[in-house]
Amino acid sequence: MAKTKSSANRSFEVGQYLTTSGVKKTLVSYRKAQAIFSQGEESGSVYYLQSGAIKIAVISSSGKEAVIALLRPGDFFGEGCIAGQPLRVSTATAMEPSSALKIEKQEMIRVLHEEHEFSDRFVAHMLKRNVRIEEDLVDQLFNSSEKRLARALLLVARYGNNEKPQKIVAKISQATLAEMVGTTRSRVSYFMNKFRKLGFIKYNGGLEVHDSLLRVILHD
Repeated sequence: MAKTKSSANRSFEVGQYLTTSGVKKTLVSYRKAQAIFSQGEESGSVYYLQSGAIKIAVISSSGKEAVIALLRPGDFFGEGCIAGQPLRVSTATAMEPSSALKIEKQEMIRVLHEEHEFSDRFVAHMLKRNVRIEEDLVDQLFNSSEKRLARALLLVARYGNNEKPQKIVAKISQATLAEMVGTTRSRVSYFMNKFRKLGFIKYNGGLEVHDSLLRVILHD
């Protein structure tokens, strides 16, 4: 029996396709704290993260940094180049040893035109990223720093991506969380201790986030 379009899309593996197909790409590796690209640089390639973790941040003219995304394997980044951005509008930095597939702009455009299943997955990624940006803006405008931190922790822990009631994530500094939330490190420390005492999170080498942390977001 032939597969329907929806079932074919579900079985399509982006990482496997990029690795085994004829897509022209370069495997690049980065050490912890190494920049992949910097804000203001020429934008000419898209990246697909294979391993590690990447921080996407923007820096103001006064030097203040704001973290806008933390990426995990399976995420694309640097896609602004195919949307007409001549320069990078953010900085991408490896938070731990990481590897990615680097695909030049014209090659990425070719693949998007020729491989419809891949194109569908990439468009879904872009739409999801746009929804996340809108939610972040609402979060910054209307929520307290405590709720913003709770939401950031749940996002970092990939809450909702599977059915496990608890999520364990790699180490993330309170300074990085403060940059994500838009508050001070001391406020992050205060709320992290509060969450820990309430049983919403716990430290055990890394950071374990419980889905009970949702109560902070849902509480008026």
